[in-house]
Amino acid sequence: MTALAINFNWKMVCAAGFFMACSLLVFYAFLVNELTGGTYLIKNYNSQIENLGQENRNLEVSFAKTGFLETIEQKAKELNFEKTTSVKYVQILDASLAKAK
Repeated sequence: MTALAINFNWKMVCAAGFFMACSLLVFYAFLVNELTGGTYLIKNYNSQIENLGQENRNLEVSFAKTGFLETIEQKAKELNFEKTTSVKYVQILDASLAKAK
């Protein structure tokens, strides 16, 4: 049984390993930078979505109020309603049947 002696050029293996480690480190830094940029964009977009959602709710409420008030004003004009200037209450006498016990 003869053992085959394989000669490695250790200097070349170390240089290749060092080059691979450096390239992986640069690649890692690049990916971390991209991930940070993506996280910032997501945060910014979520903030914009929140602002647009709030603005949308405000516009929906405003539209609902406007539509409702226009309908009420139109109906009041049709029924010839007027603004009140004074309020007079009906007084219930002591001898009336409508008095609550």
